[in-house]
Amino acid sequence: MPIWGRLLGLIFGMMFLKIPGAILGFFVGYMFDKGYSQDFGRMGGFGRFFSSQDALQQQAIFFHSLFAALGHLAKSDGKVTESEIKVASRLMDDMQLQGQARQEAQQAFREGKSRDFPIADILKQLYESCHGRRDILQVFLEILIQAAFADGRLANEEYRVLEKVARALGFVRRDLDYLIAMFEAEVRFRSQGRGSHQRQGSQQNSGPSLEDAYAVLGVAASDDEKAIKRAYRKRMSEHHPDKLASKGLPEQAMEIAKNKAQDIQAAYELIKERRGFK
Repeated sequence: MPIWGRLLGLIFGMMFLKIPGAILGFFVGYMFDKGYSQDFGRMGGFGRFFSSQDALQQQAIFFHSLFAALGHLAKSDGKVTESEIKVASRLMDDMQLQGQARQEAQQAFREGKSRDFPIADILKQLYESCHGRRDILQVFLEILIQAAFADGRLANEEYRVLEKVARALGFVRRDLDYLIAMFEAEVRFRSQGRGSHQRQGSQQNSGPSLEDAYAVLGVAASDDEKAIKRAYRKRMSEHHPDKLASKGLPEQAMEIAKNKAQDIQAAYELIKERRGFK
């Protein structure tokens, strides 16, 4: 727990009210230190990943907000399923959260399950700590979308939570629906084998469909080469690991972005091959 509140309270209390003031100042300072510790210290285990105080606070807030929102999402339909718990645990594994950091992520998940959990306040803090950077906040939202589909479908209650999160992070409903549609296309594209191809002239699929490749890039089959290349560059820019890392996305959360970048690249390569782009 920090000690600056107690120290300053003791000094100023002594200056103005002598011994009684010192006692009162120490107590007030203690309460300040305790509150500060609860707000940020509980994320302190995450801080071991980061080198600077600014990075520590920003990225600790990202982690705490993420797992709290996951808990809130999981509880949205009244019960937390085993698959939803596994999604959170697998995410902790992917991010290599161990020891105290993992305990704090688990605690944030439990807090998020509370009916009166102040998710709007948590997300406001996240938005401010990320300085409204849309690409970082989009990755945050995409992780939640992936978690919402843990059981293979998106329940109405889960959609409402996602809509609430999206709104708090500066996204409109159209943006959310767009990201959900692309996620579903990515799942199909990946499950069909993003590195293989569809046999031409055959009714049977042996690889990803061209339709899903278009959806992954967020384009239409009628778009010309220039529009498709522009969409590809934009999507890659949104998920380029180096760019996201430089903007503050925790390295431990980078796997989502890397997988999406691979899907985007594979989808573009398939479209290029089928349409003869250079």
